[in-house]
Amino acid sequence: MASLRRENPVAVFDSGVGGISVLRTLRKILPQENYIYFGDSANAPYGEKNVDEVRIIASEAARRLIEYGAKAIVIACNTATSAAAVFLRQAYPDVPIIGMEPAVKPASTVCESPTVLVMATPLTLREKKFRSLIDRCGGKAEFIDVPCHGLVEMVERGITSGVEMEALLHSILDGYLFERKVDAAVLGCTHYIHARKSICSVLGKEVRVFDGALGTACEVKRRLREADLLNNTKDNALGSVEIYNSAKDHDKMLDLSYRLLGLEE
Repeated sequence: MASLRRENPVAVFDSGVGGISVLRTLRKILPQENYIYFGDSANAPYGEKNVDEVRIIASEAARRLIEYGAKAIVIACNTATSAAAVFLRQAYPDVPIIGMEPAVKPASTVCESPTVLVMATPLTLREKKFRSLIDRCGGKAEFIDVPCHGLVEMVERGITSGVEMEALLHSILDGYLFERKVDAAVLGCTHYIHARKSICSVLGKEVRVFDGALGTACEVKRRLREADLLNNTKDNALGSVEIYNSAKDHDKMLDLSYRLLGLEE
């Protein structure tokens, strides 16, 4: 493996366009870094697969990104983090590998004994890593699993708001909202962050919504500083961004990715 250099890119990957939400936050926290993003839309959604399948897919993505020269890898996917982060850290001990973690800890502190909906893919909700995270909150909140079938696929189609999105969200959330008072919700999938405004609208103003993008970006900065890999450019110029996607209609997915990032190609 080639030596890691400060000017090398930070690689970000996800099962499609979801991780663009994390890349967007990374560029705010670390604007001088160069980035390469790989959206694996051909295999989306990861959350409907089993652990072994996701581990194989994630391993292949990481191998290619490291061959490209990535100095760090951000697994911008809660499902892939649960399934493959430990395995990848063992395989590439010299490369900082940072995963996602559902923001259940801050959600558990919104009030005394809050009720928290955890919106995530079925695989994320089943994984031991997620259950351990809930256990570490020490019974401070009532966490309710909300598997969000179809939400990733809708975001992959470029639909993040509007009638169709809100109809899907109502079908997912209404049963939980009618049965109890909900204090907070955790977006346990990076795709969901793109639909945050619609989710907040359906949940109502009283429900606080949390996601893990900012925490992950701050951890990337800490890990790069710790490894002396921060790109300390002196001209304050924005770093470069390269985006790739595995979908057959990759041009369409690239257009969507740059639009979600806020850059028009």
